[in-house]
Amino acid sequence: MLPLLRLAGDGANHTLKEVLPTLADQFGLTEAERNELLPSGQENLFRNRVSWANTYLKKAGLLQSERRGYFSITERGKDVLAQHLQSIDVKFLAQFPEFQAFKGASKGESRVEEVPIPEPAVTQTPLELLETAYAKIRSELTADVLDRIKAESASLFERVVVELLLRMGYGGSRSDARVRLSVKAEMRD
Repeated sequence: MLPLLRLAGDGANHTLKEVLPTLADQFGLTEAERNELLPSGQENLFRNRVSWANTYLKKAGLLQSERRGYFSITERGKDVLAQHLQSIDVKFLAQFPEFQAFKGASKGESRVEEVPIPEPAVTQTPLELLETAYAKIRSELTADVLDRIKAESASLFERVVVELLLRMGYGGSRSDARVRLSVKAEMRD
């Protein structure tokens, strides 16, 4: 998280796409590491990690997003950079009430059924540690997606449901779905 905050320290607006190569160079990632996918095979692992770092820093009030897809540093973020820390982790972010509220919401205050995740112990194998981490990330992601959908309009929810049904192989084509959604919107108006 700290390298991402340092990049934002210039005060400019940035996109993830813009900072990914710079961060990958800072970490000395090989081409294979830069292209590694998550177990689902759907997303780049490094991009996913930087995206989560961005989310956590925003939730702690160190970064802000004035427009979709962009982020910049906040005054609080500048204050944190002035401390010349060696790293930023979740434990550090827990000092900020906004981050505590975010973690509280993702830990069960929403209606998402959370998978119980034991603290890593010496008796866990590396595979068990990975599965534990995956379950935690999936639970937090589920809560985050639901919170985002709840915050949007009903028409977005309808589009999400239609897209989900189409991707699952139910229903007709995307153009059929668009026609049905536009007719339904007209009926509401």
